[in-house]
Amino acid sequence: MGDFVGGLASRRVSPLRVLLVSTPLALVGLTATAVVTGGPIHPGAVGWGAACGLALGVASWWFYAALRSGPISVVSPLSAVVTAGVPVTAGLIRGERPGLVASVGIVLALVAVVLVSREVTDEDVRPHRFTPKVAWLTIGAGVGFGLNFVFIEKAPVESVLWPLMFARLAATVVVIIIAAAAGDLRLPSGTPMKLSLTAGMMDVGANVAMLLALRNSSLSLGGMLISLFPVVTVLLAIAVLRERVHPWQVVGMVAAVVSVAMITAG
Repeated sequence: MGDFVGGLASRRVSPLRVLLVSTPLALVGLTATAVVTGGPIHPGAVGWGAACGLALGVASWWFYAALRSGPISVVSPLSAVVTAGVPVTAGLIRGERPGLVASVGIVLALVAVVLVSREVTDEDVRPHRFTPKVAWLTIGAGVGFGLNFVFIEKAPVESVLWPLMFARLAATVVVIIIAAAAGDLRLPSGTPMKLSLTAGMMDVGANVAMLLALRNSSLSLGGMLISLFPVVTVLLAIAVLRERVHPWQVVGMVAAVVSVAMITAG
């Protein structure tokens, strides 16, 4: 849900201005959570966390830029296809072999995301069109988010939530540097500020849930399950923005629910 709220804010002000609020706020929340949960700060927590943050900072910028110009119900699911493919590929390369039921579930999940993300070719999505520029931003964001999963999964378990804190610290630095280079260091106000703050707070819970999921499952399965979040985003785009849903998208949503059950059972 955080990406939907952030996407709404990015349609009112530049994506960098949204990230200048949401990213540092998430850093504060994750720092407080890491302090409470404790754990030693191993070098791996700093290194892998920083690598994660570098990928996350750039990916978030591109993702919000894509949401700003393109239809949310298309951009979010398509980025998830790429996002899911990165950890699944990494997991298979390092020898992970999901069971038959889980493997079928992975394939079904990919099909579900593709169906949900089917482009609408009529006037429903105007003026937010899925242009080649939006497509490349979406693909780049997906790769960055996928690397985020791969890097954070390598962080030492003993460090508990500290890797997330260092990831968000690195992402904050990246966002500030990019915003400074672009001459866009102003903070939003009014409704965009409220939406940006909401996105930042939601990001804290989402990141903790992500790390716990990756630590309690294989990289390929955990990454795939996490990447199914666009189903919620599409539903919100339909309900709030009145983006039109097509029959194939409905089939994709049902397939996504079934795939989650298969992957979990497997």
